[in-house]
Amino acid sequence: MSKIELALFDCYRELFANSTPPADFDKLVEEAEINERGQRVIPFDDHELSEDRFKEIIAATLIKHKVPKRLHQSFNNAIYLGCSPRFQKR
Repeated sequence: MSKIELALFDCYRELFANSTPPADFDKLVEEAEINERGQRVIPFDDHELSEDRFKEIIAATLIKHKVPKRLHQSFNNAIYLGCSPRFQKR
């Protein structure tokens, strides 16, 4: 697994740990159903997180894993478009 992939998984772990209801991302991956294309289906819509906290976690992950600035936008896109918890309604 690449350093960026490790950072992505770490970010997902934090996002789900801080979501409502909280969840163990590794357990969600382990227990996920496999769809017809062989992809794991994570029930990310069952979890919510405030947009501010979501952004804080991403920023902290970028710093913690020393992700190069040139990759910040790609990292953000991967998290926002991936299996992250949904935003809480205001």
